[in-house]
Amino acid sequence: MSIYTGPVFDMARTQFHRIADHLAIPADERDRLLYPKRAIAVSCPIHRDDGTTAVFQGYRVQHHLTLGPTKGGTRFAPSVDIGEVGALAVWMSWKCALAGLPYGGAKGGVTVNPHTLSRRELEALSRRYMQEMIPFVGPHTDVMAPDMGTNEQVMAWFMDTYSMYQGQTVMEIVTGKPVAVGGTLGRKEATGRGVAYLVERAMGRLGRALSGATAVIQGFGNVGAITAASLDERGVRLIGVSDHTACYADPRGLDVPALLRHVSERGALAGFSTELASDPAELLAMPCDILVPAAMERVIDAGMAQRIDCRVLAEAANGPTTPDADEVLDLRKDIFVLPDILCNAGGVIVSYFEWVQDLQQFFWDEAEVNDRLYRVLQRAFAAVLDRATRDGVSHRTAAMAIGVAKVRDAKISRGLFP
Repeated sequence: MSIYTGPVFDMARTQFHRIADHLAIPADERDRLLYPKRAIAVSCPIHRDDGTTAVFQGYRVQHHLTLGPTKGGTRFAPSVDIGEVGALAVWMSWKCALAGLPYGGAKGGVTVNPHTLSRRELEALSRRYMQEMIPFVGPHTDVMAPDMGTNEQVMAWFMDTYSMYQGQTVMEIVTGKPVAVGGTLGRKEATGRGVAYLVERAMGRLGRALSGATAVIQGFGNVGAITAASLDERGVRLIGVSDHTACYADPRGLDVPALLRHVSERGALAGFSTELASDPAELLAMPCDILVPAAMERVIDAGMAQRIDCRVLAEAANGPTTPDADEVLDLRKDIFVLPDILCNAGGVIVSYFEWVQDLQQFFWDEAEVNDRLYRVLQRAFAAVLDRATRDGVSHRTAAMAIGVAKVRDAKISRGLFP
């Protein structure tokens, strides 16, 4: 029996065992590699604006601390449960190892729809969650970051709450903060910029020009929006886009700057257009050069994997493609897959840069941040492609094999205490 249940963790477990089979990892080593070191569940009571008290369930899962502190986002979403958080922590471990970062994976969250909270209620919940986590986190134990439903402001509240309890400012307890309180230039844009950079590398490998190519993006939060902007700057034509409120398509190309302005003002895509409205269920199947799932897990199953019509599948979301869909994609051979633990690694890479800058109290300009980001991504991209070619495996298998093997080697080297 395990506390880690549900379809998302089942997916992470299936992926891991496939990689463990590929690497011939003995059965008695697998549970130690897969199952998280620590899981915390807390109740977070707050006073609502109407004078009532509400209690929200919060979680934090720390996968392993073998290579350094754990690192991972905190999401506020109705879907959050211990299985989802556990899976995201596991994936973060392989992602950090692939990128060469001195971290284990972590993830946290609160089961809540943040859109139902006032700003004061959101602050109260953010501070209470961090207060409950103080015994289990620290700059060299577990470093939080933003995720779905959280942002720079929530991270500032996290940092302030932790700092008040320590009696001194501790900038390095979280990343993704506002620049004014120790955040780094380029962090907010890092994941989306990284996606666009890797898409450009992939198209180059295919001998295809990026300028004039077409793209479809599912999800228009921070990652999807920055990806759209970064691709638009490179001459890509966005022909389809959606979020949880609306879906739009236009083969002539959507006005990306107008979409960005609308979302900045309204908070969502809804209301942007009536003429361009499209069926969100069909968005992923739209013919395009570049398909970017940037929303939730498990949106591409085996059926959808048969239908997608793109040259590059850039997984900006965590776990958007199910294991049975991977089997379909492996047979198709016509799609260049940028797996999630590579494709969306830009966020954690620049989070690492922020942590380093906070520890040293020495800050870089944005050009240096971006230059370092692209160098790390290029190194990981080349390693994945070399491994895939050498072993005759898919890009996902290659990426995960690199990550899992690095964590396994570190655990073997350190041994088992006591």
